[in-house]
Amino acid sequence: MEVERVASDSENVAADEKQVDVGAGDSAASQPEKLRRKGKKYARSNSKEAAAPVTAPLPKYRSWKNSRRPRNGHGRGLPKKGGAGGKGVWGVPGSELLEEYVEDANDPNYDSEAVTNGDVEFKQVIVEADPEEIVRKSEPVILEYFEHGDTNAAAEDFLEFLTSMRSHVICETIVEIALDHKPSHCEMASVLISDLYGRVFSAKDIGYAFERLLEKLPDLVLDTPDAAVLLSNFIARCVADDCLPPKFVQIQVDRGQELNTHARQAIHRAETLLSMKQGLVRLDNIWGVGGGVRPVKSLIRQIQLLLKEYLTSGDLAEAMRCVRELEVPHFHHELVYETVLLAVEAINSSVEEQLCTFLAELRRCVIVTPDQMDRGFLRVLEDMSDIVLDVPLAYIMLDRFVERCQSRIQLGANVLERMPTRGRKRFVSEGDGGAIKDHALKLRE
Repeated sequence: MEVERVASDSENVAADEKQVDVGAGDSAASQPEKLRRKGKKYARSNSKEAAAPVTAPLPKYRSWKNSRRPRNGHGRGLPKKGGAGGKGVWGVPGSELLEEYVEDANDPNYDSEAVTNGDVEFKQVIVEADPEEIVRKSEPVILEYFEHGDTNAAAEDFLEFLTSMRSHVICETIVEIALDHKPSHCEMASVLISDLYGRVFSAKDIGYAFERLLEKLPDLVLDTPDAAVLLSNFIARCVADDCLPPKFVQIQVDRGQELNTHARQAIHRAETLLSMKQGLVRLDNIWGVGGGVRPVKSLIRQIQLLLKEYLTSGDLAEAMRCVRELEVPHFHHELVYETVLLAVEAINSSVEEQLCTFLAELRRCVIVTPDQMDRGFLRVLEDMSDIVLDVPLAYIMLDRFVERCQSRIQLGANVLERMPTRGRKRFVSEGDGGAIKDHALKLRE
C-alpha cells in the first residue's frame, strides 16, 4: 500500500501566499489573521491498483432512529445485548427455558392433582436397607477384594449402598467371611478394616461389630473351630492399627460372666496379645507373612521343621494343615525334595514308610500336583553327586524309596527313565563262605 496526496504541495503554498498579501494592508487596524492550511487527505490503496476515490460519508436517515445497531460506527451490525434488550423482543435464545410457567386454574386442561401445580412439596427420604440386604450386597465386594486387593475400589462399592446407620454390618461381614479363609485373607481383611476406618465406618461402629461377633461366637465355632482365636487376633490387630480404642478390651473383660465361654476366651487372649512386650509391633505380623513374600531360606527352614515335627508326632492331618498354611503351591517341589532327601539320609525303613505315606496323602488331597511331585524327585536325581558324598548308600536308599512310593504315588515316566540302572547287588560274596564284605554297611532297620 502507498499513500497518495489529493492536493499538491505547490497549490497549497500559492494559496497561502495570496492570503497573506491580501491581509497585509489591514495589519495595523486588525489583528493579523492566522495562517490557515487545508488538511491533507490521504487515501490507502494497493500499489498495483489505481487510487480509489474518496467516498463521502453516508447521510443519516430518520429511519435509523429505531435501529438497534450501534451508532458509534463500531460493531458487526448485531442487535444490542444479544437480542435481549428493548421492548417487544424475543430475548436471548434459550431464555424460554428459564421462565416459570404458572398454570391457570381456569384452563380446560388444568389438572388439580398434578404435581406441577405448586401445592406439592418434595422432601428427601433416605430408606435404610435391611441388614440381610447389606450382607447380600457386601459379600461379592469382599470376595472380589480378596482377588485384587484394592481397598479404594472396595470402599467405593460399599458407599453405593451403605448408610451411616448400618456401617457396622460391613465390618461384621468382613470378619465373618475372613474366618473361613486363609491367614493371608485375614491379613487382607485387617488391612481393609484399617483403610475403611474413618471413611465408611467409625471406631464406634467397629466396636459394636465386635460386640455382635462375640455374642455370635458360639455359632461361629460350629463352622470354624478356632473362631475364638481368630477373633482375638482381629481385635488385637484393630487396636494396634488405632481403629479400636484399647479400653474396648478392658470393658469386655469387666463384663466377665455376661459373656459366653468362647467370648471370654477370645477377650482374654486379645488382652494377652496387647500386654506382651512389644506387642503392638508384633501384631503387624499376627497373621504371618503370606506365601511368596517370605524369603526362600525362611521357607525352606519351615518345611524342614514341618517334616521333623511330623516324624516326631505322626499326626498326618496336622501336617496337611501346616502345608496348606504355607500357601506356596508354586514351591511344593521343594517340599517333595526335602522329603525325599530326608528319606535318603535317614537309612531307616520306618522313616521311609512315614514319608511315603506323607507324599501319598499330599497326592491324594491334591495339595501337590503331579508336576511338582515329579519335579521334586528330578531335583534329587540332579543333586545325587553331592548327596552321595555325605551318604555313601544314597543310590541304594533312593532306589528303595522310589520302589516303595511307586505303587502309591504313580511317578511320571521321566522320573523312572532317569533313575540310575544298577546290576544285582551282592553284599555277601558267593565264594567266600558267607563272609560280609568290608566295604558293605548294614542297613539299620
